[in-house]
Amino acid sequence: MIAITALAFVQTGCSWIEEKPDSLITPEKVEDSPDGARQWVTGVYSKWIYDMFCWGYFPKVLEIDADYISGPDWLFNKFGAGNFQGESDVTDALWKGCYGLIARANLAEQEINKMTNLTQEQRNNAIGEVQFQRAFAYFLLVRAYGELPIQSVTIGNTPSAIGNARVPVQQVYDGIIADLTSAVVKLYPYGKAELGHVSAGSAAGLLAKVYATMAAAAMPAGTTITVRTGNAYTTMGGKKQYAPLEAKVFAKNAVQGYEDMKADSLYKLSLAWAEKLLNGEYGTYTLLPYDQLWKKASATASEFLFSIGSVNADAKYKTSVHTQYEGYFYEQGGDFLASGGWVGCTRHWYDLFDHDDYRITKGVKHRWRYTFHEASHSGFYYPQTDEYAIMATGYDLNGNKHGEPTGIYADGVSYYYSYDSQCLAFTTKYEDVTDNTIENADANFPMLRLADVILIAAEAANETNQQDKALTYLNKVRERSNAVMASTMSKDVMRSVIIEERAKELACEADRRWDLIRWGIYVDAMNALGGKDDSGVNKNRTERNVRYPLPISEINTNPNINSNNAGWN
Repeated sequence: MIAITALAFVQTGCSWIEEKPDSLITPEKVEDSPDGARQWVTGVYSKWIYDMFCWGYFPKVLEIDADYISGPDWLFNKFGAGNFQGESDVTDALWKGCYGLIARANLAEQEINKMTNLTQEQRNNAIGEVQFQRAFAYFLLVRAYGELPIQSVTIGNTPSAIGNARVPVQQVYDGIIADLTSAVVKLYPYGKAELGHVSAGSAAGLLAKVYATMAAAAMPAGTTITVRTGNAYTTMGGKKQYAPLEAKVFAKNAVQGYEDMKADSLYKLSLAWAEKLLNGEYGTYTLLPYDQLWKKASATASEFLFSIGSVNADAKYKTSVHTQYEGYFYEQGGDFLASGGWVGCTRHWYDLFDHDDYRITKGVKHRWRYTFHEASHSGFYYPQTDEYAIMATGYDLNGNKHGEPTGIYADGVSYYYSYDSQCLAFTTKYEDVTDNTIENADANFPMLRLADVILIAAEAANETNQQDKALTYLNKVRERSNAVMASTMSKDVMRSVIIEERAKELACEADRRWDLIRWGIYVDAMNALGGKDDSGVNKNRTERNVRYPLPISEINTNPNINSNNAGWN
């Protein structure tokens, strides 16, 4: 459903307002009309693309610091190894980007409220869209940094909160919740909302996730969660191979800033908001069939409550999502990737799935070729199991001959496997684009999906002792993907199963890191890899990694912030 695609905005002929004082578009130049209100709203939406996603910092800053995500060392670099200090991903994209968006939202709300040539319904919806975006920006910030300065008002084009002190985590959430509870009654329901814009159900879904985030973080220290993980590799018979999954039981650590919150009441609120959405209070939202889920044509379907899109091949309103996750081809209809396709999931993640789950049979690439394969008439296959080795090469992993390559591999190409970042579980979620031969193709990146909210509902139901309801919600997501239906289980087991289901369903959607953090198991889960992941990326972590460091520029210029998050200079 909600794809924030600049294409829709460009087609209207609207310009968007920069928060910089020297912007060519100023409040005086925006007419008092429904089109003018839309122009203000568009200006806020556009900030997600330019400049948060535009330079490749997003989704990287939200995504790659996680246990099941890997890629080449040159891309992950210091940030991927946990050294966040001074990294532009953290300072330019997340901190400055979100606060820039908040400034635009504040100004847009102020100016829309001044307009006299709007119906009350039009005014409400425009303000609701702005409030949703501001809430989402603060949600990203509070999960990443903890206490924050609040930028409550914008005067002219200048944020008025420059120099403000940080406020407690609870106070940040109070503002997020106030924005969303206001937005949910102002926004149009799905079906009436413009395609490419958030609706009332989007706000309800985000409220469910916000409350669940607070609730999980507030759960008592010592709460147990089982994660299937372990060292990436082992050696048997002198041969390197993937290590089998180990079920490791982690005891939750207290999450700083959430100690005085009440998990039970927060989970009840999370479930209530999720069920308002799921029961149709804001329109009909449905899970797409798996084969339609990641099609370009489905970007504005009801499953996508909020997503980020772009203009194909545009120099400014672009993303690198397609390049980072899929790679772009040398020529249209060709077989050779020119570049990209770097970020993928680990073998441990792949091994979480049932054998016939669509999320690995269809959702993971099993063959691909780069331009450097052309001369040798070769290509990669995935995963390195007897089943796929036999299909791709005709030989099992012990070198026994079983016949000739079959299926997609029966094309005369010599397929092989590589124990490095070239062979990961690469997603197919972002394959379907207008032109797959360009670096900045128009893939949509989901920030909030209906499946996410359903799994939040399962989690909240489980933690409020409604295991039958939790099981029903869990199986809604599993059924869509042809997974084996889950059966009755204890509350503690269900908790771990739902967290794992989220890792499977929401892979490569910038969610895993934040689940580990809210459950207080981030450091343990990262260190359970034994130091390095499939690609040799350093995954050793300490408590300082739970929060990102504030930008040094903020420390140096804000007289009311004189220290950084613990462990950072």
